[in-house]
Amino acid sequence: MAEATPRAEQLVREYVEIWNERAYSKIPDVVSESFVMSDPAAPEEGVPGPAREVHGPDGLEAFVRGVVDGFPDFRVTVGDLLSSDDLVMYEAEITMTHEGEFGGIPPTGRAVEVGEMSTFRVVDGKIQEHRAYFDQQEIYEQLGLTED
Repeated sequence: MAEATPRAEQLVREYVEIWNERAYSKIPDVVSESFVMSDPAAPEEGVPGPAREVHGPDGLEAFVRGVVDGFPDFRVTVGDLLSSDDLVMYEAEITMTHEGEFGGIPPTGRAVEVGEMSTFRVVDGKIQEHRAYFDQQEIYEQLGLTED
């Protein structure tokens, strides 16, 4: 049965809080055991799931911790949020400063600001799927990792 829209939206807001507040203890309450996140920045090693995917609550925690190690001030600011039954979508802005190693890239000290779109599927009261869409190349450019 489909989730009520307000509950699905609340779950997504709690999910964003996991990222912004480093609320790792909330992960099992928010995502399902079979959770899958598709994210272009997800590494091939160190996080459960293949490259560009994160699997399960443990995988999400490992990924968030890895991102925060590389970008201690990582923050998602949600703008527009739309929902229908078990589907939630938002447009957001990600801000972060590269102060630690991430993905084998030593810290650059540079700040990044990039737009993001995300879709979430809610099943049986928990987030089952998260798909993040952002321009990875734009992040590399802001970090000074590309040639002009």
